[in-house]
Amino acid sequence: MPGRADANGDASSRPKRKVVPIRLRVGAPEGLYRIRPFELVVRTHPPDRPGEFDDVAVLWTRDKDEFGSRGRIDTTMGVGMAAAAWAPLRSLLEADIPDRLELRDEEVLDLLDGAAERLESSGVSLEWDPDLDRSLGGKVVVGSSGRLSQSVPDVFDQNALQGFSWQLSLGGVPLSGEEMALVADADGPIIRLREKWVLVPRVMAERARNPDLKPLTAIDALSVALTGSTVVDGQRVEVEAKGWVAQLREQVTGEESLDQIDPPEDLNATLREYQVEGLRWLHRMTSLGLGGCLADDMGLGKTVMLISLHLHRRLNPQTAGPTLVVCPASLLGNWEREINRFAPTESVRRYHGPNRSLDQITSGFVLTTYGTMRLDAELFEAVPWGLLVADEAQHVKNPRSAGAKALRTIPARSRVALTGTPVENNLSELWAILDWTTPGLLGTLGSFRKKWADPIEIEASESATRLLNRLVRPFLLRRRKSDPGIAPELPPKTITDQPVGLSPEQVKLYEAAVRENMLQIRTADGINRRGLVLKLLTSLKQICNHPAQYLGEEGGKLDERSGKLELLDELLDTILSEESSVLVFTQYVAMAKLLARHLDERGIAAMLLHGGTAVRQRERMVERFQEGEVPVFLLSLKAAGTGLNLTRADHVIHFDRWWNPAVEEQATDRAHRIGQQNSVQVHRLIAEGTIEDRIASIHETKRELADAIVSTGEAALTELSNEDLAELVELRNAG
Repeated sequence: MPGRADANGDASSRPKRKVVPIRLRVGAPEGLYRIRPFELVVRTHPPDRPGEFDDVAVLWTRDKDEFGSRGRIDTTMGVGMAAAAWAPLRSLLEADIPDRLELRDEEVLDLLDGAAERLESSGVSLEWDPDLDRSLGGKVVVGSSGRLSQSVPDVFDQNALQGFSWQLSLGGVPLSGEEMALVADADGPIIRLREKWVLVPRVMAERARNPDLKPLTAIDALSVALTGSTVVDGQRVEVEAKGWVAQLREQVTGEESLDQIDPPEDLNATLREYQVEGLRWLHRMTSLGLGGCLADDMGLGKTVMLISLHLHRRLNPQTAGPTLVVCPASLLGNWEREINRFAPTESVRRYHGPNRSLDQITSGFVLTTYGTMRLDAELFEAVPWGLLVADEAQHVKNPRSAGAKALRTIPARSRVALTGTPVENNLSELWAILDWTTPGLLGTLGSFRKKWADPIEIEASESATRLLNRLVRPFLLRRRKSDPGIAPELPPKTITDQPVGLSPEQVKLYEAAVRENMLQIRTADGINRRGLVLKLLTSLKQICNHPAQYLGEEGGKLDERSGKLELLDELLDTILSEESSVLVFTQYVAMAKLLARHLDERGIAAMLLHGGTAVRQRERMVERFQEGEVPVFLLSLKAAGTGLNLTRADHVIHFDRWWNPAVEEQATDRAHRIGQQNSVQVHRLIAEGTIEDRIASIHETKRELADAIVSTGEAALTELSNEDLAELVELRNAG
């Protein structure tokens, strides 16, 4: 009732009593021989003077008005809450004055071994006598005395075990052997050490008695040395590296510099400064017998850095030997051309297709595909490779795949992975790459997921992220075009010709088209002959793009039928993983529609603009692309080669070649124009050994004919003799 509520007060309006703060002070034993035991004194402070603790005995021995009329009751209640957290305090509640308690050694040890933390969690603070030194600590020492030997590859030897033991210290100063023995012999919570009383938790005494832990393999020793910590008995502890483990860690991290090598004299290129740094990093890791992953952005020159490394390693008998490059089939031509361009004195052998052989391989480069490597793994195992390179290493990101397993069986002095996308979906992909380059560095896949991947991906652990970064950073070199100081001299537009082989189906169609059409051309003349030549040229270009375009197919399978389509997929995977945008030009609307269907089947967002696109729809497409809504823009060369501002794109792909390079340049300038903030990478896909390849060569070497093609296009080729035309369209290096 209202009157009663007013008389007694609403329970919710009553002032709540604050919990009386309790502090427990542990006093030191008296005298060198511990005449008196440890003593625990209960302390508190008045409500209006926080932090000014006094012994609670004053509440019972003299008048202390500042504690209030309920001072004794509230203090006893506070002691009761403390006793609920630590049972030995219950005896205080039975005393007339709950002010002090003698502690047995076991109880002091209990405080040292976890009871103190439980009390703190309950709001009860603990204060130790200043005469009690609590700085006894420990860390794990890995490695033994001795300097780094020549046989660094022994780091992968599972039998090359390294010492792993506890090193205790007092105040940060390591204990001597005699002092370790004193701690080990401690039969209570305290010993006399360095002229002071030192508290010895049970765990420290146990570590002193049994300092040796299970030895580590050399690669595990390096791992814990790099992170600077490890987990022992569920607790993360500091790790100190000694001996050759410490030296190897310093060399891996660059703290101890190796020889600052210069680019090889016989390299037919001038490396940019960041490329020189990349070469030196590769040299450091491979010279130590360790592997690494070069994960620079596309277009920063990973290939030329690897070629430079090969040229440098061949000068040293301990590192010399053939280099095996495993890559997607679409990149074989590019590797061969780059090697011939930058290292023309080096031999290059393609191990792919029929009649392949590894006979008499003692130096130079061998290029093969992931599929061929998987089939002939036993043959590759028999060659003493100096360097094994996995290009587009994300192809073996599934460690259980047959390709990944086969790659692991091939021996080499050093392994290097190349990829622009070391992590596409999850950290297990990073494990797969680094466990191949540097086996054992990250442990087993199961332990890696438990220790690193799950805490980072599921729990967003900052500490796990920091430690994993510390561990993998020396083995992973990742530079982006947007990084400050990376290639400031890099041209705003970089053009790369991407040679690609034909699929078996394309080879058959190409050769049949040449054979059948040349028979007709040889017996024709005048306008009829010119028409037949144009028909042949168009057919060959369509075959180079995709059999489905040449055959007029609108449905059916597209995968695994075109080398260009495979290379396009490779490029798009890398470009999209970098969160970039790309323009894809083709002169054929039919091919553009096939590409649109293919990308849709892959789940890649793309738009298609061609001559039949309405003006308003065209404007909306450009707007969506510029706003970043769609990362891939498929464009008909004639319809979109001029008049569009598409500066969102930092990559341009020419799926097929136009006779006039200026037309391609105009299309490229849709992205490379005023308003573009990033460098533009231009990729020109060229079907290797075909008419496309020949026309590209003509533009570079035969100026008179090139000028004619530029001015009149395909019509200039109709005037070639039968012999010159046959030479132009002949398929070369089809295998």
